[in-house]
Amino acid sequence: MDAFGIIVVFVIAWWLSFFVALPFGIKSIENPEPGHAPGAPQRPRLWRKAAIATVAGGVITGAIVGVVDAGWLSMETFAE
Repeated sequence: MDAFGIIVVFVIAWWLSFFVALPFGIKSIENPEPGHAPGAPQRPRLWRKAAIATVAGGVITGAIVGVVDAGWLSMETFAE
């Protein structure tokens, strides 16, 4: 797999992991100030979730690259 393919797989895996990690640990504000959304989280901790998504995206990318490089899955099969 070439570098462009690895980057594309990582970006897709990162976004999927990030969206999966977003709802974990969310606590809504009980008495929101006027003008604030009642469902807005108190502390979203986006940096922590981005770090988790980066690690998970790297693991997923490594697994996919390993499968493709081992020959178990050929990308040319999908190009036909």
